[in-house]
Amino acid sequence: MGLRELKKQQTRATLADTATALFLRHGFDQVTVAEVARAAGVSVNTVFNYFPTKEDLFFDRQSEVEARLAELVRTRPTGRSAAGAVRDGLLAALERDEPTLGLNDEARPFWQVIADSPALQARGREIAERSEAALAAALAEETGADPEDPLPRLLAGAIAGAYRATTHEIHRRVVAGEPAEEIRRSVLLATRQAFDLLQSGLDGYPGSP
Repeated sequence: MGLRELKKQQTRATLADTATALFLRHGFDQVTVAEVARAAGVSVNTVFNYFPTKEDLFFDRQSEVEARLAELVRTRPTGRSAAGAVRDGLLAALERDEPTLGLNDEARPFWQVIADSPALQARGREIAERSEAALAAALAEETGADPEDPLPRLLAGAIAGAYRATTHEIHRRVVAGEPAEEIRRSVLLATRQAFDLLQSGLDGYPGSP
């Protein structure tokens, strides 16, 4: 990586960290982009060069989240179903405390900011929709489905819906103040049960990669 690219990454991280600190302290809707720029020591235009909207400052890892399910399916072992690949990836993320799941006691203020902001809730739904669409595209590509065939989209909805329900359960219980380890034990068990039921119907889909 060149020096210019490294500097751009550092600037992006600084802006996201500065914005997050302000959002957690004052609430998302109460902080302006101009205030973020001032706190970071840059111009407003610089902020928008890195983050097109204020919501992007908060969800600075959204592209990673949107691509996750499709990537799990594309890189799954031979013979593993799409539902099984997402199950394995989700369980592994729960076990290793993947940061974007926010399953720790310190994450409560982050999820509370989202709960208090209609704008962030709307962006969260958009991220989930794009994640599901990316998964559907991966399934359609692998199976060679016709663009008018709804099956990849319907099955992506089922798989992504189970994943989304798991993350929502985590966030709900973190905001409620439940201990992280208690949430983890309960969610791990429920996730295994839910995806085992889902797999029973989708175990052969879409076949070997």
